[in-house]
Parts: sequence; structure tokens; C-alpha cells
Amino acid sequence: MPADTRELDFTRAMARVPGPVVVTTTVDETGRRWGFTASSFVSLSLTPPLVTVSLDKKASTHAAFATADHFMVNVLAHDQTDIARRFATSGVDRFAAGDTVPLERGLPGIPEAVVRLLCRLHDVVDGGDHSMLIGRVLDCVTHVDREALVYVDRGFVRPAGSAPEVARAH
Repeated sequence: MPADTRELDFTRAMARVPGPVVVTTTVDETGRRWGFTASSFVSLSLTPPLVTVSLDKKASTHAAFATADHFMVNVLAHDQTDIARRFATSGVDRFAAGDTVPLERGLPGIPEAVVRLLCRLHDVVDGGDHSMLIGRVLDCVTHVDREALVYVDRGFVRPAGSAPEVARAH
């Protein structure tokens, strides 16, 4: 099978895998705000608490995030598709709408996100055409009354039903 056919098959297959939609933000050394939408976000480790977000190496935001001291992961709520689309669009002022404000450590964040994770950049790992930004989680803010936005089949969806019950170990 030709390489381009395998890439297309892989792209189609991964489109079927649902994932949370996150807007990742940072501020560079000059004070400029940077942000991008990612659908590739996962928990990596509990001890220490690590997460990873993937970023295209060709993205205009890549250099800012690859050298950032800290970044914030905002897990978007089901009613924040406009924010997801704006932060995924090139050539626009992603912060112009005013829905991001300085939050933890002064980083631009989305107050009504389902979850906000303040991270210190732990490592940047080569991942082919993407870099995996590994962040050590320093602080977590959770809104349990909000439902997450999910990306699947190249579209945004709201999870069916209400938030699941959380079983806690004692």
C-alpha cells in the first residue's frame, strides 16, 4: 500500500477516536499571548503529575510553546465551540474576543473551561511532524457542573447525558 494511502487510512481511523478539545495558552518572554486548539491531549503520569499536548511543528505557536516556562491547558466545555474554532484558525487574533483572562500565574485562561491545568514545561519530545509538549501539572481548577466538548468524526459534539458519577477510593 502506498505511503499516502496509509496516511489517509490513518487519518480516517484517528478521526473516529473521540478526544477532549483543549485550548493551550502561554505568554512569551515579551508578554505576547499565544494559544492553539488541540484534540490530542492525554494524562501521562500520576507521579509526578504529567500531561501531554501535541503541537504541529509548522504551527506559528510552536516556538513560543517549545520555549515556554509555563503553559495552561483549558479543557473546553460543550458550549465553547466558538473558542475552539477561533484558536484553531490561523491569521486571526485568537484573544480578541476577551473570553481569556489572566488566571493562574498570569497566564491567559478560560474561566468557564471544564478544567484548567497550570503546567510547567517538563519536556518537548519529537513526535514526527508534531512535538509533544509534556507539562508538569502545578495546579488544577475543575468545574464539575460543566460538560466537556468532544471532537470526533471531524466535528464537535456534546457528550450524551449528564456528567458521570465519580467513584472515590477511600
